[in-house]
Amino acid sequence: MPKPQMAERSYGTSARSADPRQERAASCPVEEIAQAYLSSTQGDAGIALRCAITDALSDLMEAERRARENSRLISRGFVRSASTAR
Repeated sequence: MPKPQMAERSYGTSARSADPRQERAASCPVEEIAQAYLSSTQGDAGIALRCAITDALSDLMEAERRARENSRLISRGFVRSASTAR
């Protein structure tokens, strides 16, 4: 299942909400993300949670892969520069 698309926030001159819970939810990216997952799963909280966890683990694995690749490139650069300095 593709990640839910987040609506862009408008930080313009919108009127403040009278309900503090709505204001807090509107300013919190966690609530916005949760609502996006819930709406993409037609309100099924269990599936929404599983999708969010799957996406988070996928992003984490990709970040770790990139970190390993960068580390490998940096290590090779140090080895090359050390061997040419001799």
